[in-house]
Amino acid sequence: MPTYRDEVVILRTHKLGEADRIITMLSRRHGKVRAVAKGVRRTASRFGARLEPFMVADVQLYVGRNLDIVQQAESLGSYGADIVVHYERFTAANAMVETADRLNESEATPQQYLLLVGGLRALARGEHESRSVLDSYLLRVMALSGWAPSLSACARCGAAGPNDYFVAQLGGIVCNDCAPPGSARIGPEAVRQLGALMAGEWDVVAAAPPRALAAASGVVAAYTQWHLERGIRSLSHLEGPR
Repeated sequence: MPTYRDEVVILRTHKLGEADRIITMLSRRHGKVRAVAKGVRRTASRFGARLEPFMVADVQLYVGRNLDIVQQAESLGSYGADIVVHYERFTAANAMVETADRLNESEATPQQYLLLVGGLRALARGEHESRSVLDSYLLRVMALSGWAPSLSACARCGAAGPNDYFVAQLGGIVCNDCAPPGSARIGPEAVRQLGALMAGEWDVVAAAPPRALAAASGVVAAYTQWHLERGIRSLSHLEGPR
């Protein structure tokens, strides 16, 4: 029987028929997977609660003609319960899984999986501000996909900093000479925050003034959506950093 096992993060679910669901997952070794979980909407389902968004599970799947079929599921990380009860965590987690779902199949690597698991774990534990966890995830996921923004030297001419104009279309921070008319000047503090978010320097992020964090968040959202070539719906529900 053509079956396989993998670790997965549940990205989203859709109802199918009266009792089934289609589960979209980001797996550690097989990229994005769409599979049918039969009977999971029944109260007697053995593993329905393990296949909810933001959950991490070890699953066994049967290779189907159009969609695979979930045969077994064991919980590896029950992050959903601690995320959904906090609005900021819930909206940030939605933006993260929506971004992961939008990435092309060729970009779904083990590193992408581990990054998403780490982000959801940080949200569930409340280790940092939810918006900052999201911003850090988005910057890193863009870098893993080959779209790392320039955060010091000018993205266009390579001029050394300090540069504090950010132009998503040009690849990040640009100098005064390369910045097109009307470009956003975000200021040196916001530039430092972008670097700290990319590097995971949480002490620097926590000490940042709200204005700098808000500017950095706006830049991250614009940059991510530019490269995905479409909006991330969940971002419209997010509040700015406090």
